[in-house]
This record gives sequence, structure tokens and C-alpha cells, in this order.
Amino acid sequence: MPDLHVVIMAAGKGTRMKSAYPKVLHRVGGLPLIEYVLRTAEPLNASSTVLVVGHMADDVSAALVGRTNLQFAPQEPQLGTAHAVLQAEPFLVGKSGLVVLLSGDVPLLSTETLRRMIAVHVETGAAATLLTAVLDDPFGYGRVIRSEGKVERVVEERDATPEEKRIPEINAGIYIFDLEPLFPSLKAIAAANAQGEYYLTDLPQVYRQRGLPVQTLQVENPREILGINSRAQLTEVGAIMRQARNEELMAAGVTMEDPASTYVGPDVTVGPDTILHPNVHLEGRTRVGSGCEIHADVRIVDSTIGDRVTILNFCLIRQSTVAAGAIIGPFAHLRPESDVGEDAHVGNFVELKKTRLGRGSKANHLTYLGDATIGAKVNVGAGTITCNYDGRAKHRTVIEDGAFIGSDTQLIAPVTIGRDAYIGAGSSITEDVPPGALAVARGRQVNKEGWVGKKKKGPGA
Repeated sequence: MPDLHVVIMAAGKGTRMKSAYPKVLHRVGGLPLIEYVLRTAEPLNASSTVLVVGHMADDVSAALVGRTNLQFAPQEPQLGTAHAVLQAEPFLVGKSGLVVLLSGDVPLLSTETLRRMIAVHVETGAAATLLTAVLDDPFGYGRVIRSEGKVERVVEERDATPEEKRIPEINAGIYIFDLEPLFPSLKAIAAANAQGEYYLTDLPQVYRQRGLPVQTLQVENPREILGINSRAQLTEVGAIMRQARNEELMAAGVTMEDPASTYVGPDVTVGPDTILHPNVHLEGRTRVGSGCEIHADVRIVDSTIGDRVTILNFCLIRQSTVAAGAIIGPFAHLRPESDVGEDAHVGNFVELKKTRLGRGSKANHLTYLGDATIGAKVNVGAGTITCNYDGRAKHRTVIEDGAFIGSDTQLIAPVTIGRDAYIGAGSSITEDVPPGALAVARGRQVNKEGWVGKKKKGPGA
């Protein structure tokens, strides 16, 4: 197998998106479009990967800063697809092999289709191989014009005659090229078209004139070549991805009450016998264990959920961990770096931030626990607040195993509540509480007999 070099065209503005952002950074299924294309190419183990960037090139580069073996070729000005590919020439000088040319806005293409293209290209000795599809409605795509079965040329929709527009075979915009003749042939293309641009689709005709063989492969599933040029197409492709992802999970043993309203990202894993109710969103690199039940209107991002966890309605969990057997919600918020232990309960309108809630502990109502380390079998009463911020810095609260925190308690950090200690309801705790002690920090109750009647009578009564 010859060396492979991947070139991805990602310079376009995407005018029909009506957006201030580069088209390839628009998200579908939780990831930017360009991420899907890069993931499709990765298994090919190419010797080099060049991304041709133009509109808002710095933003595209910044979004991909963590990727290695990725080079950026600027296209400025943007004079068409052939001109875009030419910008990759400096990165491929002195190299040999095949160029796999992809489009940054075609996220459904499979690696298997690319492997089939490469095999056809090598086995037939082609200089260029085009991916094509036969569509019932080919409007908007370039048509493949053949003579005696061989590719003669490709004509774009806006330049096609009425007869050519009736041809159902279209060019998918995905190519394999032998590297050696590619760039000399690109330089022979003229801008003789309605847009005054240098079309890559003129290359098959140049190859034919030079006696270089051109081959095609018809894609088995035309959905693979769907490109995104508008918000409507972005939604259409997103629905296809969601359906495929949900079918994959259900086949693996996950129950979805309403797959049409269930959103599971491409990097999420869900264990068997887990039940997902309607309008659940699982995003990022979330991991959900087996036998869980996630009720309606829950969103979980970049978090790990253990086995047999129940998450009730309207919860938000971000960058946190929930251990096996825990119960969360309804209306709970786990902010980043929260850690809920086994069989713990986090209930109605409870918010955790950078907090460890130990095994079997409970915070069931109307509570904020921030920057806290809470041991096992702790009961946190309704209305409890860890006052972690003094106006300048954050401080930690430590509640040791078995402690009981009465309702409407404020724990003024830094403070430690000892093992098995009790805090009386309504207390504001500013000092450490020893293990096994009872702390009460509130004003003494005073009852003034007859005060209400005197108040109503007014002055001088």
C-alpha cells in the first residue's frame, strides 16, 4: 500500500449558514463538523494530514490545537476548490503516494467507504478516483458526465444544461489522487465558469486530456455524502446521527422510552439495562453504568455515573462522579468536581460544587454544599449552606462520618464538624465542633407576652 496523505478542505465561509462562525465549527451531535471528518480519516494512519483553512482560520486552528500530526494550509483569497487543494502543495513536496481529499462539511462519511475507494484506486491503477452516488433528486450537486461508461467530466449544477441536470449520478466531492500528477494538473485548470472560480471538478477532464485514468466508486448509502450548507441540513444530519446512535445503544441493551427525544453524544457510553426517559441529554465523555434509571429532562456532561444509580427529573450534572446506588434529584445540580458516594442521596434543589458526599450520606432538600468534604452516613438538613467564600478566597468545610447537621445551618468555612457531632437547627457555626459534641449557635428565644395587642393599639395605649 502506498503512503497516504489526507487533505481536508475547510476554508469556506458557509454563507447560507448565516453565521459569524466558520461552517466547520458548527456542532452536530455535540461535536464540530470537522471533528467527524478527522475521526473518519484517523484509522487510515496517513503519513500527513493537511487542513486547508480560510475563513476565520485562527478560530479553526484554535479549536483543533490539541491534535498532533495536523498541518494548516491557509487559503487567502479563496478562489475555488481547485485553488484550495493547491494550498496543500508546499506540505507535500518531495512526498509520494496517494492523496485522500475530503470535505470538512461532510460528517457522515465512513472510514470503510474510504478504504473501499483506496482499494479500487490501487487495483485499477487509476490516477484519480471519485466517489459518486445516484440520487432521486440530484439538485445542487455536480453531475458526472460519462462517455462509453468512462468519466468524461463533472459539471456543476449552475453550469449544467437542462439535459445534464437530469443525470442522477452526482459527484460526492470525495477523491483519491496519485500525488505525482495532482498539482501539475491542478495548475492547468482555468476559471471558465459562472463563478469565476477554479473548480476541482474540472480535474477529471484535464486528466482525460492527459491520458490519465479516472475511476469511480458508487457509495452504497447516499446518506454518507450529505454535505452541510445550511442550518436545515445541519439539523437533518443531526437527526440521522441521533437515530443511528440510539439504535446502536438499544441493540446493546439500553432502554429508551422515546428515542426521538433522547440525545446521546458520540463519545458517551451507557451500560445495559439502563433506562433513559424522554428528553435525556448525555454529552461529552459521560460514562453511565448498568441498571441505571435516568428520568426525563436530565442533562449529564463529562461525568461518570456508577451502576444502579437513579437520577430523577430536571437534574444537571457536569464533570462529576456519582457512585453506585446513589439517588440524585429531582432538581439537583452537581457542578464540576463533585463526587457523590455509594448509596448517597442528593435531593430537591440541592447544589454541590467541588464537594465529596460520602457513602450513605444524605442532603435531601434546599441545600448548597460547596468546597466541602463530607464523610459517610452524614445527614445534612434542609437549608444548610457551606459558606465557602469570604470575599477574597474559597475555604473548605469538613464534616466527618456520622455527623448530623440540623436544618437551616450555616457552616462558615474553614470549619470542621467532628465525627458523630450534632449541629442544632438554625445555627451559624464559625468554630470547629469536636467529635460527639452538640453545637448550638443561635440567639436565645424571647417571648414578650401581650406585645401584639399593644402594637395594634398604637402609641400611648
